[in-house]
Amino acid sequence: MIARDGLLDDIAAVDLQWFAAEDEGRTEEPSEYKLKKAREEGRVAKSPELAGSLVMFVTVVILIVSGRFIMNGCLEVLSFYFSRSATDYPFQKQFYVGFVVALAKMTLPMAAAGIVAGVLANIVQNKGFIFSTKPIEPQFSKVSPRIGQYLKKTLFSFEGGFNIVKSFFKVAVVSVVAFIIIRSDMKTFLEFINAHDILAAVGRVAVSAAKILVACSVIFLAIAVPDYFVQKKQFIESMKMTKQEVKQEYKEMEGDPEVKARLDQAQRELLQRNMPQMVAKSDVVIANPTHFAVALLYDKDVSDAPQVMAKGADEVALRIRSIARDNAVPIVENKPLARALYSQTEVGDIIPVEYFTAIATIYTQVVYMNGRKS
Repeated sequence: MIARDGLLDDIAAVDLQWFAAEDEGRTEEPSEYKLKKAREEGRVAKSPELAGSLVMFVTVVILIVSGRFIMNGCLEVLSFYFSRSATDYPFQKQFYVGFVVALAKMTLPMAAAGIVAGVLANIVQNKGFIFSTKPIEPQFSKVSPRIGQYLKKTLFSFEGGFNIVKSFFKVAVVSVVAFIIIRSDMKTFLEFINAHDILAAVGRVAVSAAKILVACSVIFLAIAVPDYFVQKKQFIESMKMTKQEVKQEYKEMEGDPEVKARLDQAQRELLQRNMPQMVAKSDVVIANPTHFAVALLYDKDVSDAPQVMAKGADEVALRIRSIARDNAVPIVENKPLARALYSQTEVGDIIPVEYFTAIATIYTQVVYMNGRKS
């Protein structure tokens, strides 16, 4: 009775929230770090249907192309061994070795083509080769799953429903295709049977089977292509994060010096790409005639001191000066200050406290210069 009650409790745990798109509050897009970590663990967006369908298609094509060779090989093997059935040859070691070699010659090309197709399909979906033992590691937490969780994944979810519909559709398609082909070939098959032409009848069955295999493999491949995009969308959905997870990951990444340096570099590159706009709206450019240039902007609503909008050395410094001239931004030459600001600040930084006095003097000069121009 206890077990029955537990089962009912698990089933009762099914609620309509399983159908919600924003499951469990995961509304944020997955970060590059999370996607990279999932990839390292062997978890990527891929469709087993695509690989399986491609393997089936290639194998069927090879089977049809080499069908006559395989048939002749089978007949030769059967003829060879049946002609020696009255001797003790079938009991000798050479019998088994020869049989295995003949079988390998007939099946290896088809098997090799299927393996290559499967590997290539996975490499294309994975966007490269991934080696990870994580997917095959035993996870004892999943040995005894809750029935509610199982139902959620297999039935009460978009993925489960999609897979069920897909399976029914494939069964229906195979049934219809097989029925149409068999019905169209049945008359010819019966004619061969009535004429006692057994080989021709067997050949007609082989042709019908080949038609069914080709049609089904093409249809399965056509189904697998949209299935890949559905699986990709579902993978991204499953990788979505809660706002708390995003904050926690950012904190963890901030503690990693390498990651922090990479983020800072990316931010600086982004700011440098916007350099023309940043320089154009600056208050002043402090320059060392040809080597360094630093553009500053003071917005009391944003910060308590001037902020570095752009900076550069050599060719970049000359470009900053050129943009400043084109936009009537004052250029003040101060070699030691320009060199110090360039070496001690980054784009987006507030100027260091020790340079407040020097910067205030320059801003006074700029105000005076603008006043005289007015």
